[in-house]
Amino acid sequence: MTDANAANAGGDNERRQIPLEQPLFDRVDPEFFNRLVDRFYNGVIADPVLAPLYPADDLDGARERLRMFLVQFWGGPQTYSEQRGHPRLRMRHEPYVIGEAEREAWFRLMASAVNAEVEAGALSEEDEARMLGYFAHSAKFMMNSSE
Repeated sequence: MTDANAANAGGDNERRQIPLEQPLFDRVDPEFFNRLVDRFYNGVIADPVLAPLYPADDLDGARERLRMFLVQFWGGPQTYSEQRGHPRLRMRHEPYVIGEAEREAWFRLMASAVNAEVEAGALSEEDEARMLGYFAHSAKFMMNSSE
């Protein structure tokens, strides 16, 4: 194709608008992130590896912070950053020893919560893969111990 032909290939030289992918936040129902976080934390409080890392008197706060972070990360309102500043996830998790056992337990519980949303028909398998990819990466990134 010549340069002249390429310039006219779009007809009248109009710039084609390619729609951006709709954020996950806009594709799921309004209660999606509440259910996801509740399922995750219901697992945490029963998990022998993770339960000791979550102070019982701050579970409601931890739930709300995770929910706000996930909503923001997946394209929703920026409430997390407005209230808490930049996420700085590694810094915020530094006080906790996070080794392979903690990484595996955290990912297992989050994957289970995500899978429950797929089974309920509230999340597509494509979005499940995206979420699990992000969570696998994040769980490994948070590790700060080789134990």
